[in-house]
Amino acid sequence: MKLLAGNSNLPLARSIADYLEMPLTDASVRRFADEEVFVEINENVRGEDVFVLQSTSFPANDNLMELLICIDALRRASAKRITAVLPYFGYARQDRKPGPRTPISAKLVANLITTAGANRVLSIDLHAGQIQGFFDIPTDNLFASPVIASDIHERFGDRELMVVSPDVGGVVRARGLAKRLNNAPLAIVDKRRERAGESEVMNIIGEVDGRTCILIDDIVDSAGTLCNAAAALKQKGATEVFAYCTHGVLSGGAEERIAKSELSELVVSDSIQSRAADSDGAKIRRLSIAPLLAEAVRRIADESSVSSLFD
Repeated sequence: MKLLAGNSNLPLARSIADYLEMPLTDASVRRFADEEVFVEINENVRGEDVFVLQSTSFPANDNLMELLICIDALRRASAKRITAVLPYFGYARQDRKPGPRTPISAKLVANLITTAGANRVLSIDLHAGQIQGFFDIPTDNLFASPVIASDIHERFGDRELMVVSPDVGGVVRARGLAKRLNNAPLAIVDKRRERAGESEVMNIIGEVDGRTCILIDDIVDSAGTLCNAAAALKQKGATEVFAYCTHGVLSGGAEERIAKSELSELVVSDSIQSRAADSDGAKIRRLSIAPLLAEAVRRIADESSVSSLFD
């Protein structure tokens, strides 16, 4: 097999290649003067099982085009099978019509990837499970929960933990993590805005007094919801509040917002490459998902079970 990396997250690609003890495929992914993407693969890939690693994070459209053109280049170079490895799947939050005359962009992106020539898709913590059904090719949705649970066990093994979902929609994710943490109790933040322009009312469902709370979510973007949830938990008597999120989008002054919040720490994976070094006091730590992704890549190449990674 071969591993080809776009420019979106080269450190993660190199970590996966090191784990698999194989070099990255020699390729040139560059821009013309007018910012058109150009891809040239500098080694033979005919008949190979090729994995293209590319997060479609900021700048989302540029990274998506890189992915599509890499896939097209491999298809025209007669690769036997092309797997698009998307640690972070951009446009995933546009998975339904929130109002009239709006797109379902996640489905459009799935069509683009399939039409470009991908035979398989591998991603981590898709924002919505139904996105797997948007693809007409095999799709593996990995979970970062084993990595997160292992880190929590190491750091908080002897504490009274409470797993908290920051909204009602994330209860299934939070329950899955709570189960891995020896069936830790579960709380839910019920967020409501009574009228447009008025501040949100945060109600806590569950008894958090005297406990260390672990907020769990798949994406942290502006971090507003997490920071508000942390403040509400502290008001209800939580001793400390930590947040674990798979994808650290962290846009629009999120780091500064987190630094000033009641959160003790935010832990994100390296599915998205940090655009800048984390500043002092940012309270952000990063976990590597390279071993998880690399093991899934190995199992797909060997035609063995991927789901057993999470048993």
